[in-house]
Amino acid sequence: MPNSSAEIEYLENKARIIRHLIVKMIAHAGSGHPGGSLSIADIIACLYFKVLRHNPKKLNWEDRDRFHLSKGHACPAWYAALAEAGYFPKDKLLTLRQLGSILQGHPDRCTPGVDVASGSLGQGLSVALGMALAGKLDKKAYRVYCIIGDGELQEGNIWEAAMAASHYKLDNLCAVVDYNNFQIDGKVSEVMDVSPLKEKWLAFGWNVLQIGGHSMEDICNAFEKAKEIKNKPTVIIAKTTKGKGVSFMENVVDFHGRAPKGREIEQALEETDISDLEG
Repeated sequence: MPNSSAEIEYLENKARIIRHLIVKMIAHAGSGHPGGSLSIADIIACLYFKVLRHNPKKLNWEDRDRFHLSKGHACPAWYAALAEAGYFPKDKLLTLRQLGSILQGHPDRCTPGVDVASGSLGQGLSVALGMALAGKLDKKAYRVYCIIGDGELQEGNIWEAAMAASHYKLDNLCAVVDYNNFQIDGKVSEVMDVSPLKEKWLAFGWNVLQIGGHSMEDICNAFEKAKEIKNKPTVIIAKTTKGKGVSFMENVVDFHGRAPKGREIEQALEETDISDLEG
């Protein structure tokens, strides 16, 4: 079904909230990975507030859709979405990276809504592959979604999983590449170029969709198209901006893994302000 303007606005507002919460929790923790968290905020918002079948009050619901964040360092975006969706109180977000917190620096099963720990790059697509294959074997209707970093595509394990997913015709699996062209050491295109992405995934037998990763309409339409594909997995290559939504973080490699400080915090909170959405 076409997306209404009201629904798009609703999802865009959820993405704004997620970005604001990302800044708040990373600034409070004094550490974290803002760049890659901000770049997936729109995708996460669409997943948790439109696409996924999930219930925060039934964590082990067998027929729920599965989500796995392979680029686990971007977990502040995931935690923000989980809190906004009601998996745990929002005040827990300010315990990010604290000893004993349910919100560790990389996803862990101590967080409600997280099924599998992640953060060791290159492994997440294999995890999602296993979930999707189990669903097929158990004749379940659930779908599996996995967000992968573009720098992460330099890992060979990703391509082993890609080959297996195509071999087993896992049309219940949808991967999303956060194609922001930055990793910890610099530009992906300079560290170890992963292009041409479309051609690579096509060669591995996947259905490929290319979108603007900050266009909510594009994101929603891509997820809908993925559901219609039969007998092959789908990958959505989402062109994004590292640090999206905070001007001084955008396309700045330093903010891959550095928290804002001092006046930077004030500016980041101002630029992600959601006061018009509150009350």
